[in-house]
Amino acid sequence: MPPGGGGPMKDCEYSQISTHSSSPMESPHKKKKIAARRKWEVFPGRNKFFCNGRIMMARQTGVFYLTLILILVTSGLFFAFDCPYLAVKITPAIPVVGGILFFFVMGTLLRTSFSDPGVLPRATPDEAADLERQIDIANGTSSGGYRPPPRTKEVIINGQTVKLKYCFTCKIFRPPRASHCSLCDNCVERFDHHCPWVGNCVGKRNYRFFYMFILSLSFLTVFIFAFVITHVILRSQQTGFLNALKDSPASVLEAVVCFFSVWSIVGLSGFHTYLISSNQTTNEDIKGSWSNKRGKENYNPYSYGNIFTNCCVALCGPISPSLIDRRGYILPDTPQPAAPSNGMAAYGATQSQSDMCDQDQCIQSTKFVLQAAATPLLQSEPSLTSDELHLPGKPGLGTPCASLTLGQPTPPSSMPNLSAEAVLTDILPLKEEHMGHQFLTPEEAPSPPRMLAGSPLAHSRTMHVLGLASQDALHEDSVRGLVKLSSV
Repeated sequence: MPPGGGGPMKDCEYSQISTHSSSPMESPHKKKKIAARRKWEVFPGRNKFFCNGRIMMARQTGVFYLTLILILVTSGLFFAFDCPYLAVKITPAIPVVGGILFFFVMGTLLRTSFSDPGVLPRATPDEAADLERQIDIANGTSSGGYRPPPRTKEVIINGQTVKLKYCFTCKIFRPPRASHCSLCDNCVERFDHHCPWVGNCVGKRNYRFFYMFILSLSFLTVFIFAFVITHVILRSQQTGFLNALKDSPASVLEAVVCFFSVWSIVGLSGFHTYLISSNQTTNEDIKGSWSNKRGKENYNPYSYGNIFTNCCVALCGPISPSLIDRRGYILPDTPQPAAPSNGMAAYGATQSQSDMCDQDQCIQSTKFVLQAAATPLLQSEPSLTSDELHLPGKPGLGTPCASLTLGQPTPPSSMPNLSAEAVLTDILPLKEEHMGHQFLTPEEAPSPPRMLAGSPLAHSRTMHVLGLASQDALHEDSVRGLVKLSSV
């Protein structure tokens, strides 16, 4: 090639290969990332979650806010109007002790209200199906008889027989001392009660905080009530009783609130002290499940026989981790909990499936009966082959007329328009069956093609063939209607 020549090699340039494709299939970095959902977002129970699942409460929280307002307002008035006077007249330790009690009460209240009480996770659909299958096998349930599976199992705990009840909502056998809360719609381990004052259930994981809350609240209420009365008495000695009430009206409000609440709070604290000392729950005590006496038949299998040991286990034992993992991420292949159902739906699924099978069998039987009634109707009519239906210069009659196969019933949706070959295939058995019948008179016997054109005999034979074909099509339409009726 001459130098400086403009040959094809000079025009050839290397284009830079682009590694970024405009196709969405080849550009994964341009895809919108789907944010992973956390488990608390799809939690099946009736609970509220805050702070990205860190705070868990019941759905009914109105009474909890009332509790919060009463504690804050009463304590605030006490620290604002009573503590300055008492710190000067008596000792500055009064506001310090009151502040310690206040912060302890608020800490235990929030810890009780915002924590998982011990909710048990619900069974996944596969686990629920496997458990129901095991129940059916253990109960001896067969396809012939339908009865509800047993709702209890029996286990032995310290020589005492304890029944485990089956929860149709969570689809699990509840462990000992667990119960289903109807307000939160959860099974709670070591369920004590649902407390609207704290806005949460009280169970295994927050019972100690609940007990410390009501106990410290009892001390705080008694503390405020006692020193409010002391404040009023000291002022009344200087200016008189009425002037003392006029000088500190907040003390009157504090005294009224504390007077009406101290009895219930102190009584509740004493009741739960008794429960802790005997290692019982409120649910068990109300039902009268166990007796405190060891010699009786229904003795408490969970008691250690010692008050000090029972208190140490309830208040100082390890806290079990949460079983629901509410802040965990949902994996794409993670099975979701089974949908809640009532008791009848839990053991009636098999019966519903059997009813559907019986309905299908009934429909199939109806189809066979209708076809059996339609078969003689087809066989009683003369059968024409495609050779007899086809005339020179005339269109074949087999093409528009669909044929039904005399065998198993066929749904209307599976019967398209058949061609002449399909009609011939379906009609040939009928031809062999009616081989001995003659449908044309001797005068209408087939003639050579040259004699058919324009002759009266050809016209008569053509009209007779068309009449038979129309009758055959009419009866086929009747059979189609019967089959459609049976499929409905």
